[in-house]
Amino acid sequence: MATGQLTVDVQGRRLTLSNLDKVLYPEVGFTKRDVIAYYHQVAPAMLPHLRGRAATLIRFPDGVDGGSFFEKNVSRHAPDWVPTAALVSGADGTGRALNHHVLIGDLPTLMWTANLAALELHVPQWTVRDDGGRNTPDLLVFDLDPGAPATIVECCRVAERLRKVLASDGLRPLPKTSGSKGLQLYCPVRTSATDRTSAYAKEIARHLEAAHPDAVVATMSKAARSGKVFIDWSQNNTAKTTVAPYSLRARSRPTVSTPVTWHEIRSCTDPEDLVFTSTDVLHRLDGGSDLFADLHQDPAEL
Repeated sequence: MATGQLTVDVQGRRLTLSNLDKVLYPEVGFTKRDVIAYYHQVAPAMLPHLRGRAATLIRFPDGVDGGSFFEKNVSRHAPDWVPTAALVSGADGTGRALNHHVLIGDLPTLMWTANLAALELHVPQWTVRDDGGRNTPDLLVFDLDPGAPATIVECCRVAERLRKVLASDGLRPLPKTSGSKGLQLYCPVRTSATDRTSAYAKEIARHLEAAHPDAVVATMSKAARSGKVFIDWSQNNTAKTTVAPYSLRARSRPTVSTPVTWHEIRSCTDPEDLVFTSTDVLHRLDGGSDLFADLHQDPAEL
């Protein structure tokens, strides 16, 4: 039976942390206390990528082996100081559901989500306007998903090709691991059209598929992915979210969606080369390598 409860003050907010000794990653004995401690330590690097974005929480109250659920609508037990944004679901707010998404912009809110066993934090490529609406996308993302027996090694080779194409268009791609099997490239952009990033990403994905048909696929069909890398351009749809930089993932170990260098991409010859746990990430940040620190700077017109 899990034990451990603590009431703390986090930047002036009172928060009760519960079940601190519950093991959430059984293979390595990583507890809820460890999850909360990780998010507390990584907050300075992570919060800029969460701030102003309508978060979707993936919660694992009984650990990574015990099932999970998505939470777009903030818990009714949330403290009144937790900021939210009321957004209609679907692309451009054309859906039927009204969700009160949590806006994780400060340390107390991040600690509150960690206490919910929200191991994974996912956010869209746009921010919420002051009036509660959606801004146009400020990020372009390419999600590279390997179809077995392909691995993240093959994703790295595709990422290098993709980088050249994007650079020729004046874009500045920054890579990170998904923390699971694949890789993601982000580019800061400016656009006045909500659907421009999705249309551009689809065009680029299909271009690479045509140029490298043995290595790249740009269609959703899982049957077509075997041994290839799927360039998922659809992550730019404004109704979709992508795992946030520095988020934990619900794998057997507490792996993290980790920003990496292009040198690490070029050097990757084994999937384990680009597996980073929470401990690894904190060591990287202690060494001054917050590789996404300038992600939102100098956006290119798309």
